[in-house]
Amino acid sequence: MDFDNLIAEPELDDYGDISKLIKDLRKLKESLDEYGQLFFDCLKYLIKEKRLQIQPVSFGRQSLSHNKKMLFYDGEDYILTQGSMNFTLAGIVKNSESFQVEVPWNGHVSQVRIKEQKEQFESIFKKENPYYTYLDKTEIEQVIEELGKEKSITELLKTSINLGSENYSKKLKELHQAKKEKFENIIEKIENEPRFPYPTGPRDYQKQAYENWVENNYKGVFAMATGTGKTITSLNCVLEEYFKTKTYQVLILVPSISLLNQWEKEVQEFNFKNIIKVGGGNKWEKDVANYTSNLSWGISKNLVMISTYGSFVTKRFQKYFNKIQDQFLLIADEAHNMGASQIKNLLPDIVVNKKIGLSATPKRVYDPEGTDAIDLFFEDRPPYVYSFSMERALKEERLTEYKYHPKIVELQNEELEMYIDISKKLLMYFDFDKGQFKNDPIVEKLLLLRKNIIHKAQNKIECFKSIVQELNNNNKIKYVFTYVPEGFVYDEFGDGERMLNDFIRVAIDVKPDLKLNSYTAEDEDLNGILKGFSEGKIEMLFAMKMLDEGVDVPRAEVGIFASSTGNPRQFIQRRGRLLRKHKDKTNAIIYDMVVVPPLNDANADTYRMERNQVKAELQRVAHFSSLSMNFYDTKNELDSICKKYELNIDQIINELC
Repeated sequence: MDFDNLIAEPELDDYGDISKLIKDLRKLKESLDEYGQLFFDCLKYLIKEKRLQIQPVSFGRQSLSHNKKMLFYDGEDYILTQGSMNFTLAGIVKNSESFQVEVPWNGHVSQVRIKEQKEQFESIFKKENPYYTYLDKTEIEQVIEELGKEKSITELLKTSINLGSENYSKKLKELHQAKKEKFENIIEKIENEPRFPYPTGPRDYQKQAYENWVENNYKGVFAMATGTGKTITSLNCVLEEYFKTKTYQVLILVPSISLLNQWEKEVQEFNFKNIIKVGGGNKWEKDVANYTSNLSWGISKNLVMISTYGSFVTKRFQKYFNKIQDQFLLIADEAHNMGASQIKNLLPDIVVNKKIGLSATPKRVYDPEGTDAIDLFFEDRPPYVYSFSMERALKEERLTEYKYHPKIVELQNEELEMYIDISKKLLMYFDFDKGQFKNDPIVEKLLLLRKNIIHKAQNKIECFKSIVQELNNNNKIKYVFTYVPEGFVYDEFGDGERMLNDFIRVAIDVKPDLKLNSYTAEDEDLNGILKGFSEGKIEMLFAMKMLDEGVDVPRAEVGIFASSTGNPRQFIQRRGRLLRKHKDKTNAIIYDMVVVPPLNDANADTYRMERNQVKAELQRVAHFSSLSMNFYDTKNELDSICKKYELNIDQIINELC
């Protein structure tokens, strides 16, 4: 009998067939006790957090792999264990078990055993070990997903604390109490300790940004393209400083209420506590006053204040902040706002020791003084403490690739007459040698009047109609952002109507059942509108300036830019709304209206001046087309305007580099 069972080779089960194991695991569901349930809950948590990798194997073609070995690594040393025991309190204390541990400081023999086992483990997980057959892990992970319950790490620890404790003997209860105290300390630390929100930790470039910032004496600008994680990069700096000091006092400045709420969520993800929101109708004064009073008595608590720029500049806020600011790390989101006159005037009085400016576009176009004030305040200049360009973001696939379609829009006759009249006046102030306007207050006024003509060009409506028809014909009229011009148009009787309404009417004319909504300061439940858009319940969203800065809407696929402001920063921000990654988005499409005088108009008086202005506009267009998926198509679309003004897109791009 012994010979038959132990020496003669019996018929082996097919261990390569994992379906039997899966069937047995699924049967467990009916009989799982609280220990078994916790086990599967823990497995599910570890897989979700990407902290557990499963690779089922059989030894050879059919034999069972029954090794019970584990390797542990603490960042410095590896430890090898062999054997198994019932890993419960009763199992460890009551049962007679054997468990072998090899540690490197035991000597050469242990070091060799650890090295050999490490190499074997690595060869198995790389599927390079010829002695093992590799089985599909998918079904096992599906079973764990079915049997395990979705629980946080603190829920798992709390469950473990009380598991079966009512049946313990006096001695076991003493051991259980020690375990309980240890676990409760861990839970308290998890619930209150700031942490990086993702188990993989900060990316290499986020670490580099922190190191550069520290090297620049805790000051500087992070000039990072939209979608590259400016928020997380800056909050990681706060976290790294917390690890050194075990305290944090932070003031975050944002340009809008939407970003006020968005930053609050990001701060909570890092587990920073005691958040005060200033602005947006929030009641903050009592909490800030209490903090200021406590600090005067030497009592300093951790605090994160998130404030709109509008609330920050008020005397009501400044009377408190002036007393406590030297304790704070300042983060200025969309930092170009710091160059606006109200805030710029405050900059000399802000004496925070640590500060970070965040912006995809730190330069204030048409405002060199504002740009200089920002650079001076953050003690930084281009290329800044840390830069992450759009080119790099697209190359590393952190942003969605896009197709770019510039659409030439000509001025109508009446608009052209006004445009030429203003242009002739501007001729008096144009320096043809330098190719720019002279510094005179009237120039700014005339340029603003002329920009307003371009901004409200009526032919944009027809251009918009053709774009909507194209999208509708191609079944692409979903997840569409449309940026429309601000302001009103007036009829012959002087009655005014918002331009927004004209665009909405055109969209409905093309597709009567189109589900659309506006997203303006006058609209209610803006978060609900964005949610409806993300879920596809709203197919087209119309905005003016509300979606320019920082608002995350990754689901947006198509952008129609009918609001030509001539401001590259604004265009960059709007493009950034479209390029955020989403699992269901393969690429984005951008339509950009470029307004020009009629291409058959050859007014010699204004030609040279117009050529410089058109070239400036094409610099923006050329830059964005050069990064698109359809660069050569965009060159063809711009061919007519380039020929008229004797311009070359490739040359313009080379000049930008």
